[in-house]
Parts: sequence; C-alpha cells; structure tokens
Amino acid sequence: MIYGGDGLARHEGQVVMAPFVLPGETVTVTLDPPHKGLRRGRVQRVDAPAAERQAAPCPLFARCGGCHYQHAPYELQLAWKREILREVLRRVGKIEAPDDIPALAGEPWGYRNRVQIHAAAGRLGFLEPGSRTLCPARACPIASPRLNQALADLAEMARSPRWPAFLRSLELFTNESQVQLNVLETSRPLARHFFDWCARSLPGASEPLEYPTRDFRFRVGGRSFFQVNRFLLDALVDAALADARGNHALDLYAGVGLFSLPLARRFARVTAVETTRAAAQDLAFNAARAGLPVDVRQASVENFLAEFRETPDFILADPPRSGLGKHTVRRLVELKTPLLVIVACDPATLARDLAVLAASGYRIDSLILVDLFPQTYHLESIARLRWTGA
Repeated sequence: MIYGGDGLARHEGQVVMAPFVLPGETVTVTLDPPHKGLRRGRVQRVDAPAAERQAAPCPLFARCGGCHYQHAPYELQLAWKREILREVLRRVGKIEAPDDIPALAGEPWGYRNRVQIHAAAGRLGFLEPGSRTLCPARACPIASPRLNQALADLAEMARSPRWPAFLRSLELFTNESQVQLNVLETSRPLARHFFDWCARSLPGASEPLEYPTRDFRFRVGGRSFFQVNRFLLDALVDAALADARGNHALDLYAGVGLFSLPLARRFARVTAVETTRAAAQDLAFNAARAGLPVDVRQASVENFLAEFRETPDFILADPPRSGLGKHTVRRLVELKTPLLVIVACDPATLARDLAVLAASGYRIDSLILVDLFPQTYHLESIARLRWTGA
C-alpha cells in the first residue's frame, strides 16, 4: 500500500495503482490512459482476495470518496500507516525513522466531529472519488451520531421547495450537542431565513460552537480550525506536549488554542501565532476565559519568525498539509530551540522539513503515528526533535 490509499503493482514495465485492494490480491482492473509513467486502474473484480479482506460496513464504500480502507481490519490499517510513514520519510527525506513508532489510536467508527456535505438536485451527500459527481447519503459510519442525525434532517429538508437550489456545499461541526452549519459554496448569498429554518433542527447552527475537552472549553467560530477526531483530542495534546515545561513556549499555527492553553499551564510564557483573524480572536477569548496569559499574535508564522529574536525553551508547530516550508525551517534552525515538536498531517511535507532540520543540528528523538482518520489513508504524526548543534 502507498500513501494515498492505493495498492501498487507493475504491468508490462509500467507502475499501476488501484484503490480498494489489499496486498497480495489478484484483481482485474480497467486501466486509465498513462500519465507521467503511471497508470491508474479501476477494479472490476477481485479474483483472489487476501485472507484479511472483509466486507465494508458502509454500503457506499468505494463509491463515496471519503473512505479508502473499510475493506481491511483496523489493526491492518494501523500497520500499513506505520510502514507508509517509514517509506515516505525514507523516499522523500532520505531519513530512517526510529525503530519504534508507537500508534495512538481510538474508536475507528463514529469519530468525526466535522463533515463536508454536497448538494445537487434536491439531494445531499458526498462526492465520488476524484470527481464532482454526487453520491447521495443520509448517514456516514465514520461521522458522529449527532452529525448523522443532522445529515438525515438536512437531507429531508433538501427535498422541500424551500431548499436553495444554488447551494452547492456546506460543512457541519458538532460537539454532540450543538451543530454548527457553515456554507462553503453557493452561487449567490443565502437569505437569513434559510439559517433560521435550519436552526429548527440544528439549534445554534450559525453561532460559534463551544467544544469541551478534558481540561478546557474552546469557542470555535465558523472560520476556525479544530481537530476532527472527537475521541483523540486529549491524547493528541498529551502526546505532543509530553513532559515539556519551562519558561517560554511558542505555539505556531495555534488555531483556537488546543495546544496553547495546556502549554500555558506548563510554561511561564506562551506566545501563540495564528494567521487567521477569526481563529486568533477565538484563541484570545479561550485563553482569557481560562484565566491563562497567552500572548496571541495574529500573523503568518513566516512573518512572525522573521522578526522574532528570542530562543524559547519549546516550540510546537501544527502546520497545514503544505508543511513548514523552507523559510520557516530556516528560522527554526537559526533559533536553535532545545525542543521542537511538529504535529504533521502530511508525511511527505513532514519528510521534506525533517530532512533540512536533521541535517542542520536537530536529532529526531521520537515519532508517533496518530490515527486521527481511521478508514482513510490520511495520517497524523508527532515528530519530537532536540537541538544537538550543527
């Protein structure tokens, strides 16, 4: 298996990738035209299934583009992700991962607190793989119970003449009590009465959502990022921070403060950097309500670090899929921070960034696989690095 969810084979000297297969299986596929030396195949039938193959619990699996691994037992999914993480680090970053990569995992079903829903012709659902074709759905097995209830309610509303035909996609986010509704794509603005109508089934649909964790409550507005796995929030924070303590910590790409607030209980000073204005405002509110003195800076991480002249005791960075990037990596090397933790959602960009950091004086102490996205190829990882000198 390779990163992206496909199985890989070779046929007549060409690399062929096909989804929804297991290692060792014999399958019949139809091949798409070659592209850059690669060919993608669409599975027509499984001729010799692997012993591990199981029936997917979702009837839309392989038609809906959201999941990639429902045909495999969960322990096998975790094993794949460990090896995929190793392979990507080796191939992209020329880095050998630590011998031991612990896996942080939780309940593999009903874990998502956020979903994107698409609309067309009075129907709601998800998109088919690699397309804009709607796959109608009234439930999703990886979504939380409250999200599935909201999806069923909205699917019924979409059949009404009152439903706006120009609405293309929306997002639902829940704490299992409130459900926040965010419009993502529409060809013209929606009237206020649409949100009032939705609020009958989704109380507080257009308001900031209050999300509780073990130790804090977070206000999360409609434009603010928050982690999607409702079962692993506290475990993710514990694994990322571990025993970190000291005088000054930086939280880069801080969002609404998932890491900033617990850091403020461990460090005398915490500086949290967040580029999005709405998220920075949520972060400041959350810190003030918790009575924690977090210094919130609304700025891009690159611009902030360009002017930053201290060497903090600890830096945590939770970048987007694009990773840290060369300018941020260069500044991190210049800062020589004793302990640097990267929470990464893309192994390829992590490998790229780690290659520079490891060649410039940082040693990889540990690497943890965090399976925030069971049944999918997506994986999160926590890389812990110590400065040893260039």
